[in-house]
Amino acid sequence: MSDKSIPDGLAVKDIADLGKRASDPHVEIVKLTGLGEGLPEQVPLAFNRDSKTFTALAGEVEKYRQMPKRRTGIARADTLSAFCALIDRHKDDDSVIFGETAWPNPKLTAVIDYHSLDHDPKWLGHRIEYAFPLTEEFKAWVECDGKPMEQGDFAAFIEDHAAELASPSEMEKGEFERLFKERFATPSELIMLSRELEVFVGAKAKRGERLSTGERTIEFTTEHKDGKGDKVDIPGVFMVSVPAFVDGEALRIPARLRYRLGGGSIHWFYQLYRWEFWLREQVQRDLQEAGKKTSLPVFEGAPER
Repeated sequence: MSDKSIPDGLAVKDIADLGKRASDPHVEIVKLTGLGEGLPEQVPLAFNRDSKTFTALAGEVEKYRQMPKRRTGIARADTLSAFCALIDRHKDDDSVIFGETAWPNPKLTAVIDYHSLDHDPKWLGHRIEYAFPLTEEFKAWVECDGKPMEQGDFAAFIEDHAAELASPSEMEKGEFERLFKERFATPSELIMLSRELEVFVGAKAKRGERLSTGERTIEFTTEHKDGKGDKVDIPGVFMVSVPAFVDGEALRIPARLRYRLGGGSIHWFYQLYRWEFWLREQVQRDLQEAGKKTSLPVFEGAPER
């Protein structure tokens, strides 16, 4: 016998609501205290009574986020000054700079969110990189290093790169003339040599000799001179001064001037002396300069991946 005091419509609605609440997911709070560093004290999970499964709510909540939780990504600077300026914009007390100084991939990397000094770990997800973009002039010198050239090609190369020739300092002159036992050329001498060589394109190189002064000469002969030749004085060392990196300081590299005689023909080439060493020194100086400008600690090496 039914209870006539409860309206039929109300009873049906209440039963439906009870059933809905019994089957709908509800939120359970799970405490994480004591389970390790870096975890929140508690997390909310949705529990579905029908499937008896838990679902994390974090992913659903993140759909509504209007600002990122933390800074991530890699900014890439094209100059050292831009690298330092970006660091100053974002750095905090724990930021550091790493420098990979060896060729062929020198690079400075600032890790803005680096691990703290009190050993608290951080994400290491916000970085700024400066990969030392090379100048076209420096690329040209490196690409032709040790490569034999026909006489006309060598003369043209020296003419094209005359602006990157430099006079040695007294210290450089004394050091490298003793080391190589060769005479240092000034830029004007090397340019004059290239022009003299252009005159003798097609002529035969009769012989080369080394004088007691450390000078070398090559005697060029042509048919209309009846065996008489003009001697050209050949210096043994010259100085290249060229910025290796875009907007960077000029790198000074000694170069040895060489030639090969064979069958009356001659090929010219130069050898940049320890250019990778001088390049690494420049990167090391730039690493220290970045640390000084940004007041951050610097380390030679690479950060954790």
